[in-house]
Amino acid sequence: MKLIPFLCLMFFAAIAQAGEIDAKVEAALAAEGRPAADAERDRNRKPLQTLEFFGLEDDMRVLELLPGGGWYTRVLAPVLADNGKLYVALGTRRVAENIAPLPGFEKIEILETSDNLRRPEGQRLYVMDEFDFGVEDLDMVLTFRNVHNFGEEGRMRMHQASFDAIRSGGVYGIVDHTRRHMERDDFENRRRIDPVLVIKEVQAAGFEFVDYSDLHFRADDELEYEVGRRSVSGNTDRFTFLFRKP
Repeated sequence: MKLIPFLCLMFFAAIAQAGEIDAKVEAALAAEGRPAADAERDRNRKPLQTLEFFGLEDDMRVLELLPGGGWYTRVLAPVLADNGKLYVALGTRRVAENIAPLPGFEKIEILETSDNLRRPEGQRLYVMDEFDFGVEDLDMVLTFRNVHNFGEEGRMRMHQASFDAIRSGGVYGIVDHTRRHMERDDFENRRRIDPVLVIKEVQAAGFEFVDYSDLHFRADDELEYEVGRRSVSGNTDRFTFLFRKP
C-alpha cells in the first residue's frame, strides 16, 4: 500500500513542475523588453501550448535550429537561464547581433555552424554542407517553420545532425507549413512541405515518431496559396510533430 502515497507524491510533483514551467514561459512572454511585434503573434503561434506539447522543462539542454529573428529564442532563453542551457545553430546572425548582447540573454550559446548554410545563386532552396553541431547529449532540438527551406539532402543532414546531438530518449520537435501530400513544387507552395514526407525523412534519420498536435491546424487554409500572401499570412495550417531518439 506504500506505493499509492508514492504515486500521489509523484503526480503532484509533476503538476507543480508543469505549473512552474508555465509560469516561466508566461513571464518570458510578458517581459518588458519583448518587442510588441512578437507579442502580436502569440495568439497565432501559441508558444505556451506548443512548448508544453514538446515537453519543455527548465533544466533541459535545448538546441533551437534556424532561429531567424529570435522569436522563440526570446522565450526559450529566460526559461532555461537558471537551470538549463539554450544553444542556437544555423542562421544565427540576427540572434548573435540583436539578442545575445542584451541583458538576460548572455547565456545563449551560439554554435558555429552557420557557414555551412547557403543558397546557390538562382536557386530557391538552401543547401547545407556536412557538419557537426559539436555538442551531444541534448535533451531537445526544436525548429519552427524552417524544414521547408531545404532540399532533401539538406533536410536529411539537419535531421541526422540533430539525431547525433540528442541523447537517447531526447526529443526533436518540428513545426512547419503544410503542403498537400505528394503535391509537386510550384511557386505557391514553395514555403510549404508535405508532412508525410517529413515523418518519413525524420524516421529515416533514426527517430521514432511520438505524437502530433492540432494546435496549429487551420481548416480555412486551403493549402493553395503562398504563405506570405495577405489572405494567408498569420493563418497558415501548420503541422506540429514530436519525435524521440530511441
